[in-house]
Formats: sequence, structure tokens, C-alpha cells
Amino acid sequence: MFLHPDHLMTLANQHHRELIEEADRHRLLSVARRARRARKAPAARGKPAGTLAACDPSVAVPAR
Repeated sequence: MFLHPDHLMTLANQHHRELIEEADRHRLLSVARRARRARKAPAARGKPAGTLAACDPSVAVPAR
């Protein structure tokens, strides 16, 4: 079965648009997943940054 060139071009353009839409969906989902992971990641605050003790009163101090 042979298709008219105009019909074939229409089908090719439609397929191309579908591929672009799929890539856009994938890109948006990737951005959303990255943002969600970044939001769930623990903050750097409260983590020891070196070998010195913090001056914060919440730091456990050995009893005297």
C-alpha cells in the first residue's frame, strides 16, 4: 500500500511531535525527582564540619 506523500509527511511530523512531547515529559519528571531528592536531603546544619567542638549548647558535654 502506497501513501500519498502529503499523508506520509503528516504522519512523520506527528511522530516527531510525539517524540518531542515524550522527551519533554521525561525532562520535567527528572527535574521534579531531583528537586524532591534535594528537598529530602538532610541539611548541612547540625553536622560536624571538622575536628573542633561546636559552641552550641545542644552539643553533648561530658559530665564533670
